[in-house]
Amino acid sequence: MPDSTIETERLVLRPHRAEDFADLAAMWADPEVTRFIGGRPSTPEESWARLLRYGGLWGLLGFGYWAVHERATSRFVGEVGFADFRRGLGFDGVPEAGWILMPWAQGRGLAGEAVRAALAWADARVWDRSVCIIDPENAPSLRLAEACGYREADRITYKDHPVILLERLRQS
Repeated sequence: MPDSTIETERLVLRPHRAEDFADLAAMWADPEVTRFIGGRPSTPEESWARLLRYGGLWGLLGFGYWAVHERATSRFVGEVGFADFRRGLGFDGVPEAGWILMPWAQGRGLAGEAVRAALAWADARVWDRSVCIIDPENAPSLRLAEACGYREADRITYKDHPVILLERLRQS
C-alpha cells in the first residue's frame, strides 16, 4: 500500500493498525456514534472483527478504510473509506463509501475534509462510481454526501431499516 496514506490540511488518513483498536472500539461503543449505523453500540469483539475486516479490504481489494487522525495532535478523529461488503442490495462489486467520526470531531468540517480527500484518492483509481447507504434521518451525513457529489439513486431496506442508496460518478 505505498500510496495509501493521505494528508490534508488538518488530517492524516492511513490504513488501520492494530494499535488503533482502543480508539476504534471506544468510538463504535458510543451510542451517539452508532445511532444511525446499526442502531446499537458494538462490543469489543465486534470492533476487533471490524478492524480485521479493514485490513482484509486493503489486502484483497487494494482499497479500504482509513483511520483518520488530526495532523497537529495525532488524536483519533474517526474512519473514512471504501468497502465491498457484499450486502446483496444490488451494488455488490461497487465500492461503498462510509464515514464515522468521534463525537468531539463532529460539526467541525473534518468529515467533509476526510471524505473529499478519500474521494480524490478514489477518483485517481480505476472505478467509475461509488455508492453509500445512509439512514434517512441522518441529515448531516446526507448533506455531506450531497456536497461530495452523491445523488439519491433509490430507497431500500437493509436489515429491516430504511436507507437511502446514493451514487457518485467519478469526477475528472
